[in-house]
Amino acid sequence: MKLTATLLAASLVLAAGAALAQDYKVGAIEIEHPWARATPKGASVGGGYMKITNKGSDADRLVGGSVAFAKRIEVHLMTMEQGVMKMREVKGGLEIKPGETFEFKPGGYHLMFVELKQPLTQGERVKVTLNFAKAGPVEVDYTVEALGAGTSARGPADAHGKMKMGH
Repeated sequence: MKLTATLLAASLVLAAGAALAQDYKVGAIEIEHPWARATPKGASVGGGYMKITNKGSDADRLVGGSVAFAKRIEVHLMTMEQGVMKMREVKGGLEIKPGETFEFKPGGYHLMFVELKQPLTQGERVKVTLNFAKAGPVEVDYTVEALGAGTSARGPADAHGKMKMGH
């Protein structure tokens, strides 16, 4: 009886996690686990993360998108150059070749929500429309996670709590 109850509880936990993680598909493009990081009051930018896979035989390109909670969306890449963290917009969007997967995460590729109209609050879901050159637009619900979510993937600069940013 105890084993059955334990297995049932474990199944419910796994099912709840699966229900929270939403995946999307538009054309040959698959989008997995979209999430955003909560922002402090007064922040002018926010970050969006996900995994995008091109399951097709032709390249496609994430060219941008739109949201109601910010003025615009930009695709960005963060890199470390000579000990300085640099963030740059990926002009013209991000090409996703057939069979290729891009993981948008802190410290790497990410969406930048520019000129926020309101803070992103942990626990809320926000709608983001992503635009692909071939597959077209797709509306995606992003779950807003904690302010420091994903910090383990942000890179070595965060291990010491210090980051130099070059723009």
